[in-house]
Amino acid sequence: MQSFNVPSRHLATLNNLDRWSRPAFRRLLFVMVVCSTVSGCQDSVPPSDSVVVYGRRGLGDARFQKPRAIAIDDEDQIYIVDMTARIQVHQVGGEFQRSWRTPEFKDGKPCGLSFSNDGLIMVADTHYYRVLFFTKTGELVESRTIGGVNGRGPGEFGFVTDVVQDTQGNYYVAEYGDYDRIQKFDAAGKFLFEWGGHGSEPGDFLRPQGITIDERDFIWVADASNHRIQVFDATGDSAIFIQSWGTPGSEVGQLRYPYDLWLDGKGHIYVSEFGNNRIQKFTLDGKSLGTWGGPGREPGQLHQPWGMCIDSRGMIHVLDSYNHRVQSFFWNEQPIRTSESQDPLAN
Repeated sequence: MQSFNVPSRHLATLNNLDRWSRPAFRRLLFVMVVCSTVSGCQDSVPPSDSVVVYGRRGLGDARFQKPRAIAIDDEDQIYIVDMTARIQVHQVGGEFQRSWRTPEFKDGKPCGLSFSNDGLIMVADTHYYRVLFFTKTGELVESRTIGGVNGRGPGEFGFVTDVVQDTQGNYYVAEYGDYDRIQKFDAAGKFLFEWGGHGSEPGDFLRPQGITIDERDFIWVADASNHRIQVFDATGDSAIFIQSWGTPGSEVGQLRYPYDLWLDGKGHIYVSEFGNNRIQKFTLDGKSLGTWGGPGREPGQLHQPWGMCIDSRGMIHVLDSYNHRVQSFFWNEQPIRTSESQDPLAN
């Protein structure tokens, strides 16, 4: 894997297999080897045994209530927040490690997770209009909190969706509601500038749900309700529009409520589509390379996925949110399937 010095949840780092759930890995590897020898396996819906699935609805350890955000650290530990405001930590394969809750959650739950340059987990505390910082063991670092006031002014927020940090230490915080913008802060949390606004023109947003950052420090935005991806160069004193792609629909190459996105450092971007119940792989200029998933509750099917991450071996981990579980798989280099969409507003 090409390595970029970008300390973000969206670029994996190399680790060893000791951090795997070994039984799950051996089982998955065996099935993948068998699959590669069977005619027609590559272009079909993946068999259930090729997918690692863990979690079900509940309040206990390794149980979820509509998980909403996912991040992965440099040791391939997976962090997941759900509708109970619990942040749970698992090994790849699903082995539960530990958990904690955000300090307040009566008004609503977080919907974004990522990592800071110094290894703290950053939580988009959506309905409390702020970004919280925790150690990997769940200790709140109050001095690092950004925001906390609802409003339209500099440093104030609507509903915070996601946050990333660039190589210079600057933070970028996305929000939706009446605001639909991204704000930039310096390493000390001081407001620098903002861009966006409610709309559908280039540079506007309708719920910028997920953001990520590439090796140039360009900001990639999952502009969910505009059904598109936008890219900006915000390294200077303002944000410069670079490109936008995506049209609404359920065909391959189209998007329907993209909620999260992940750069693999190899010239590809993966998009989690809440509205199409799938993961779609693209080139960086928006050419589709195939999809995975489709509506349903069986392994290999998804029900309104909110987020995803990729570990150091290239395994993809998807929040199958309305099925209250996580599904993990290796992407087949052939397009996997075309799925029919399911209207997320019909439920």
